[in-house]
Amino acid sequence: MDSKDSILIIDFGSQVTQLIARRLREAGVYTEIMPCTGDPESITAAAPRGIILSGGPNSVAMADTPRAPQAVFEMGVPVLGICYGQQTMCQQLGGRVEPGTSREFGRAELEVVEACTLFEGLWPVGATRTVWMSHGDHVAALPHGFRTVATSSGAPYAAVADDDRRYYGVQFHPEVVHSEDGAALLSRFALDVCGCSGSWSMTAYRARAVEAIRAKVGDGKVICGLSGGVDSSVAAVLIHEAIGDQLTCVFVDHGLLRAGEAEEVAALFGGHYNIPLIHRNASAMFLGQLTGVSDPEQKRKIIGASFIEVFDEEANRIEGAAFLAQGTLYPDVIESISAAGGDAVTIKSHHNVGGLPEKMKLQLVEPLRELFKDEVRELGRELGLPESLVGRHPFPGPGLAIRVPGEITPEKLDILRAADAVYLDAIRQAGLYDEIWQAFAVLLPVRTVGVMGDARSYEYVCALRAVTSSDGMTADSYPFTHAFLSHAATRIVNEVKGVNRVVYDVTSKPPGTIEWE
Repeated sequence: MDSKDSILIIDFGSQVTQLIARRLREAGVYTEIMPCTGDPESITAAAPRGIILSGGPNSVAMADTPRAPQAVFEMGVPVLGICYGQQTMCQQLGGRVEPGTSREFGRAELEVVEACTLFEGLWPVGATRTVWMSHGDHVAALPHGFRTVATSSGAPYAAVADDDRRYYGVQFHPEVVHSEDGAALLSRFALDVCGCSGSWSMTAYRARAVEAIRAKVGDGKVICGLSGGVDSSVAAVLIHEAIGDQLTCVFVDHGLLRAGEAEEVAALFGGHYNIPLIHRNASAMFLGQLTGVSDPEQKRKIIGASFIEVFDEEANRIEGAAFLAQGTLYPDVIESISAAGGDAVTIKSHHNVGGLPEKMKLQLVEPLRELFKDEVRELGRELGLPESLVGRHPFPGPGLAIRVPGEITPEKLDILRAADAVYLDAIRQAGLYDEIWQAFAVLLPVRTVGVMGDARSYEYVCALRAVTSSDGMTADSYPFTHAFLSHAATRIVNEVKGVNRVVYDVTSKPPGTIEWE
């Protein structure tokens, strides 16, 4: 893939920056993301056909907040500013940004008031569109050469254009699904305004990733933390394609896996793919460390530290091991690191997306770091992984530990495994598994009194959860029928000793929130 046939995104720290890249990749356009604090020479070296300035959490009205590198405006390529990106572009080019007297968050009605090249064939004058706003500041005066092409009730400069220089700015977020025709607008910018070919594909990503892995690893050896989930499995097969037996997979059974998963992993990777595999049963170690621990954040930290300890031990046994491969995805990254300020925000503390401890003498290899979950699935299919693995629901790194609120015991884990297996089996039998992004059971730290047959029982309450999502950034609860929930609950109570009541959680994930474990 010609690197010049691409769009470069300058990231100001928005949680949805990667969605911009996602929309462009859906349009067949290769896209890279660079932090706004990056080396300006790297921008020039990338030689993109166009540049997008992302949104961000800061205020352009403040003097010490991030600005676009001046190189962006010296390359002669089209520039699209989104939200904060629009504001800093206007401010840097001679306009003015002021704090808003009222904020505008959520859906807004946008009206097209003038034609421009960006809207051509898409948004005619007089058209209205529902878009997603998220701003407090607003552009108060336009730079020379710009004109207003769309407005909203809370943003008089909702979209601005300078067709001569091919500079455009929108106050709304076209990358989120809530913005009507937003993906089409980004596609229009990349393909028609910037002249990208739209020929990028997952096949091209695979080839580029293999080349990058070989270049980084050289003759070194890599150990891959294999969990058996989609992410680490795809990473392992991709890396194995790149470097063959220089890769050794380390599968750690921490005693917190779903029913039957340890056996599946050993059979698939050690058998079918013939990838060198170390199967480390460390369940006693993990469960021992978690004894008496109830705080969920402490659980995560214990599990993360224990993983590092196990990998360090295994790495020391592999002569020449210099790299640790992980199936880190972009949602993991944005949950843990603020790109604009450089301050680590600890959300996924069990994940090593911010780097490894200094004592662990390994470099990270993360070939999926730029991808969303559905793109990883697509790459898995491209690599020939079985659909039963590629389509598997996401499973968190801490495993069942965060699905047992309160203290973890072997008894609770056994009950939860059994309930979860029955629930997923009911979903599969109903033909609903592929419609759902993630479904799982949770063993609540509550016991209720019930009568089962002729005897009184005092057993746990099991909560069921299922959500739909396209990108792992937002989610809605799956609308099961009452008949299905009644059937699943009856099966769990009848088949799982230790549960006498089942409830269904209908909590959703609005934009900007991440976890549902």
